Amino acid sequence: MARGRAANYDDQREMILERAAALFARRGYSATTMNQVAEAAGLSKATLYHYYRDKYALLVQIAEGHVSRLVAMTDDVLARDDLSAEARVRELIARILREYAHAQHAHRVLTDDVRFLQAQDCDRILNLQRHVTAGFARAIAAWRPEQQEAGLVKPVTMLLFGMVNWMFTWLKPDGALSYEDMAGIVADMMVGGVPAVRRSAAPAADAPSGTGATPAIHKTLNGDTTVPRRRNAPAVATSTEGDKA
Repeated sequence: MARGRAANYDDQREMILERAAALFARRGYSATTMNQVAEAAGLSKATLYHYYRDKYALLVQIAEGHVSRLVAMTDDVLARDDLSAEARVRELIARILREYAHAQHAHRVLTDDVRFLQAQDCDRILNLQRHVTAGFARAIAAWRPEQQEAGLVKPVTMLLFGMVNWMFTWLKPDGALSYEDMAGIVADMMVGGVPAVRRSAAPAADAPSGTGATPAIHKTLNGDTTVPRRRNAPAVATSTEGDKA
């Protein structure tokens, strides 16, 4: 007779994912071993394999689970009929940052280690990400239909995700501002700024040659200049139409 699953099987799986995400976020996916995951989870390696067949399965579950929660959150807010159009945008921002606050390790894994995903898994997770951004875009379009008419909802949505996706790189957990504080700030920026967004005039035809050909140079927090590293897929901030914004 096959042995049944323990009553706490699902809880154990979630605990393992949390410990693995913390290791991947701190050490990187490629530098983390299953031995280290087992040790962090307080399990033998044999017991760990009872829950996950290999390290790659952990990566897929961490990334897909994180984005799936964002999908559920987005759908939940969009389905509410007790919110005004503006309040719905504010609630979406508050909810996604609340999720990020409680899933910082998973979010870092998604942004840093997505390049290790196989094509089929990557495509599936990207489709989930597009579902999230499309939901935000619909909420923004319903709130500011004139921006939809101007063709600006997509870039505004991408700018929003540009703000929230990388907040974990500078917002300190024990700092003066919390994710809840930042949700209000981001929402205020959106509500105050999006109505003022206008299309600029077309660039001059005789713009200096080479404009935009050199990648932007950023300064890191320690003062070093670096060329930003390209990633296979930014966390959530994929195009609402399947192409890059």
